Amino acid sequence: MRRTDRLFDLIQILRDGRLHRASEMADRLGVSVRTIWRDMATLMASGMPVEGERGVGYILRAPITLPPMILSGDEIEALRAGVRLVAEGADPALARAARSLAAKIASVTPAPPEGDDLFDFTGQEAGRAAALLPAIRAAVGQRERLTISYIDPEGRESHRDIRPLALDMDGRVWTLAAWCELRSGFRSFRIDRIVAMTPTDEAFPREPGRELADYRAEMARGA
Repeated sequence: MRRTDRLFDLIQILRDGRLHRASEMADRLGVSVRTIWRDMATLMASGMPVEGERGVGYILRAPITLPPMILSGDEIEALRAGVRLVAEGADPALARAARSLAAKIASVTPAPPEGDDLFDFTGQEAGRAAALLPAIRAAVGQRERLTISYIDPEGRESHRDIRPLALDMDGRVWTLAAWCELRSGFRSFRIDRIVAMTPTDEAFPREPGRELADYRAEMARGA
């Protein structure tokens, strides 16, 4: 269980106003007693009206109403992906608004996951990709061929002429779905592994078997 989810569940357990022993909560959540001790210390430090100590138990001394912004782990992941998508986009006004929204959301969560900032946009992968995203987005919209130099996972460099079809983000990594002229097939390229890119000013035609719908159908067959 993610720590964010566990903290959320602990708050829900304590909302009944009764005394709960650490061993009881540990059994309910499937974690160790020491983990519950650490989590309760985190909740206390975050300002939650929780009282108690090891060997005695924990109780919520004041009723609380969880605001709508306290979300489950899956909801936070979905929100983080959407906010990051806008924050790293080409529109500076929307990017600033997304970062402001992220700060507000982060400020009302009980506590961040261990070793993670819920809305960190400074990952190395995203940083390397950011400079290329506006040009790639434009090429996708204009159906313009691109020439790229690409480094594969084994460190080999290749030069490709591609038809860019769609941008996507997988976790912290931007990817580009494309038709590769060199391989005569669909490929997914990590943007942070593109070391050089040249627009060709050459539009590619609509061609059955080489379109985004065809790419998605092929991915679905391989899933």
